[in-house]
Amino acid sequence: MNRLTFPGQIARQAFLVLVGAFVLLPIWVLVLMATDGSIVGYPSGFHPIPVDPTLDRFRDAFFRPGAVLDYWGLLRNSLLVSVSSAAVALVLGATMAYAFARMRFPGRDVGMGAVLLGVFLPPVALAVPLFLLFNAFELEVPALKEWGFRDSLLALSILYASFAMPVCLWLMRAAFRAVPAELEEAAFVDGATRFYAFRRVTLPLATPSILVAALVAFLLAYTEFALAWLFISTNENVTLAMILAQATTGFYTSNWSATAAYALLMAIPVVLVFIVLQRALLKGSLAASETD
Repeated sequence: MNRLTFPGQIARQAFLVLVGAFVLLPIWVLVLMATDGSIVGYPSGFHPIPVDPTLDRFRDAFFRPGAVLDYWGLLRNSLLVSVSSAAVALVLGATMAYAFARMRFPGRDVGMGAVLLGVFLPPVALAVPLFLLFNAFELEVPALKEWGFRDSLLALSILYASFAMPVCLWLMRAAFRAVPAELEEAAFVDGATRFYAFRRVTLPLATPSILVAALVAFLLAYTEFALAWLFISTNENVTLAMILAQATTGFYTSNWSATAAYALLMAIPVVLVFIVLQRALLKGSLAASETD
């Protein structure tokens, strides 16, 4: 292997520094906006350190005086919706992905293409049709209307699971195809059923990629707010992403310091998940990147 020359090493290190600055600078700006008490509305300039250091914005974001839910209530709603939608997308998507990866049936390629259309279709494009569909369910089933099905966390979970499932299916299909079929055939020789081989052989080997799909589905639900504001009208069912979007109603009139505080607090659970699962996520991303 050829060693880099001194100018080549300098160029590579400079490139890495630029990439690091590109990633870390926006995060540092969020920290500055959230901890600088001199920023009231739209920031008028950039300061490398806070002019008036304060943690009042984080205190207000945590306790939210006068609001129905504090930070922990908002986080609870966000996690309930995100985890449940990711679980539904994984369970249903795993069985479909295995069928598309291992079985031969008429229309398999056409069906896979039809499912993947959901990846390219923006969720907002289906906002009004889905709203009318959920209202129709409530009209047909009076018990759902009395319970408030459309204005519930369950409705959001179903909604987000339907959008996350095509992505999960694509990632898990690649993971299942990366598992050698000979391993399953050996299990069949030993008397295993298709389901037993899937559960005991294929799933454990594809676990890293399944974790990647789970994280993608979780983030899709955790960060979405446009559809949520269309369906949710009860303050008790509001999520963190909805509050973060609400804080930026106007470019020059918004409380950008509060927005920065909410953004940092909202990122904490995702960062913790990445730290805990970073090794498995790295293995899964490499496995899912393999082409057919």
